Amino acid sequence: MSATQAAVTQLLPLAADTFDKNKVTPGILGFIVFAALAVAVWGLMKSMSRHMGRVDFKEAPEPAAAAAAPAAAAAPAADGAKAP
Repeated sequence: MSATQAAVTQLLPLAADTFDKNKVTPGILGFIVFAALAVAVWGLMKSMSRHMGRVDFKEAPEPAAAAAAPAAAAAPAADGAKAP
């Protein structure tokens, strides 16, 4: 039996007298873990927002629209009208 196991076996019956099984709370450790997760999520959201602001996204025109644009510009010149 290890020293830790021996200490737990001796201290657990003492805690049974003061431990209320109907009232279990996360305690200070639960608060610290929750606060650390909240800070981590906040930091990640701030970083993502900064990175998304740096993205320079230009959408490429659709192939059908790109092919129609030169044809539409050449159509008035084919009718005999002067091109601008």
